[in-house]
Amino acid sequence: MTTGPSPSAVPEGETRPMASSSGRSRFNPARARLALMGVLVLAAWLGMAYRLFQIQVVQAAELAEKGMTQRLVSRELAPQRGKIFDRNGELLAMTVESQSIYADPRQLEEPLWVAQQIGGLLGVDSEGLHERLTGDSSFVYLKRQVEGVVAEQVLDLGIRGIYAHPEPTRIYPAGPVASHVTGFVNIDGVGQEGLELVYDEELTGRPGEAVFERALTGEVIPQGQTSIIPAQPGSDLNTTIDLPLQYQSQQACAGALQRTGAASCWVVVLGVETGEVLAMTGAPAFDPQTRQTTDPRCADAADPAACRMFSNFIVRGIYEPGSTQKLITVAAALDTGEVQVGTVIPQVADVLELLEGACDSGDSDVYGCYHDFDPHETEDMSVAEVFTQSSNIGTIKIAERLGQDRLIPYLEAFGLGSETGVDYSAEAEGLLRFDAGCQTCLASAAIGYSVAVTPLQIAAAYAAIANDGVWVAPHIVSSTVDVDGHTEVASLETRRVVSPGTALLMRELLASVVEHGTGINAAVPGYRVGGKTGTANKLGEDGRYTDATRASFVGMAPIDDPKVVVAVVIDAPAHKFRTGNLAAAPVFAEVMEQALHRLGVTPDGTG
Repeated sequence: MTTGPSPSAVPEGETRPMASSSGRSRFNPARARLALMGVLVLAAWLGMAYRLFQIQVVQAAELAEKGMTQRLVSRELAPQRGKIFDRNGELLAMTVESQSIYADPRQLEEPLWVAQQIGGLLGVDSEGLHERLTGDSSFVYLKRQVEGVVAEQVLDLGIRGIYAHPEPTRIYPAGPVASHVTGFVNIDGVGQEGLELVYDEELTGRPGEAVFERALTGEVIPQGQTSIIPAQPGSDLNTTIDLPLQYQSQQACAGALQRTGAASCWVVVLGVETGEVLAMTGAPAFDPQTRQTTDPRCADAADPAACRMFSNFIVRGIYEPGSTQKLITVAAALDTGEVQVGTVIPQVADVLELLEGACDSGDSDVYGCYHDFDPHETEDMSVAEVFTQSSNIGTIKIAERLGQDRLIPYLEAFGLGSETGVDYSAEAEGLLRFDAGCQTCLASAAIGYSVAVTPLQIAAAYAAIANDGVWVAPHIVSSTVDVDGHTEVASLETRRVVSPGTALLMRELLASVVEHGTGINAAVPGYRVGGKTGTANKLGEDGRYTDATRASFVGMAPIDDPKVVVAVVIDAPAHKFRTGNLAAAPVFAEVMEQALHRLGVTPDGTG
């Protein structure tokens, strides 16, 4: 019997597929890995696509703005500070461009070598410079406001990370001559003293701004975004100062220090009708550029600050004026009609004791016991003689007739005890001391004690007499001129203090002081002048009067039609020069002569 092939038989050349026990194909790891990788790649691409969509579409504007913010650098553009001129158009202060050297320490490869190389060129301590260059800051000034040629030498070294930018520098062409007028600014151009401080806002102007793109390395991107808002320059100041007269006044003061051995000398010159400060100076002076005194006595002193070289005594210093104050006492008595020029003041002695026992104590203090400068026999003296000979006792007797209630308003009207309003910082008010129940205040005030004034106050008081009895507020700046050429002119405050008749009488009395009284050294060749000496003892640290004096002279010329007032105050001259006539009057004569010539006043053939 023939049988068919077995179901399990496989034709030759063929292979039977193996069947799993479950009847399905077995797992292929390679295919699984490939599939997983495909899924991961797809997910990554989808994530990247999503992120790119977020960055380039959704956050595009925000990120672009953030990137620009990181690249943009803003620098303030300092405005050109206004100039200061004298009355003739001569420059007292101006601004020039200099270069400030700075570094980005992050870009420096060898900070020590850089500090050594640049420190020598800039005159900066290399050790301190190295310390700054290794700090955490990304911006370090190496030296500010250096000359352009020095900046070029530094940049020519080609050191990566060392840069320079222009920066304005304040200079003072008049140097020490006008230092007490102009004052000075700090390194950032902010006013610190004088007109620079008082008119800082007007002089400063309005800052501008420069914005530019900077790469990570610090370089400016050439085609990057830039914008500039120009700075608005400050206003210019036209002052009333006459620079040649200012110089001559300062020279006269410096000469007085050498001649008298005094600690300081101060001069102020006022235009009578306008209140213009034509000169305001003193010695010792200082250089506003370096802020160093020009007086070696101060530089060599244990305490140079004792010279107070930055402080303007004309405006800020107060002192007891002594006999120069008698002008107001006598003017008040004449103006009220209490006395006439020829009124006889009886029994004028050389000593007057208001408090019992004050003179017997031997105390040289002025309070309670009063003396004339030179001893003399008791005599009757006219008001004119009292004033011309500067009798303390006679003046006190005149004040007693006037009374305290009438003297005080005149002192205040003449400007004592209050600011003049001059355009200068930190002006002193002065002092009027009339304590309740004080038995000696009237007598002391009548002869210039127990009151304190500034030299500018007393000069303005004399200018009122010169101006027919009208007080005019002194001022230094005549006008400000902004960048558009708009001019603002200073306004004048005036007030009448005495009648024209009283002013005329007082001018004649002042002339007699110079012609044959205590002020003969104040005479000016070719002109008839008038003025008054002052010799006031200084208070010591214990509050008692010492032998040291402040010698002063205040006067006007020409006496028939005064154009100018000059006040001179000399502090602590040597004993042989202790009086106003010996120490201050010669300075007055020298300055007054120059002032009259500068103003073109024709000589009257007298003097």
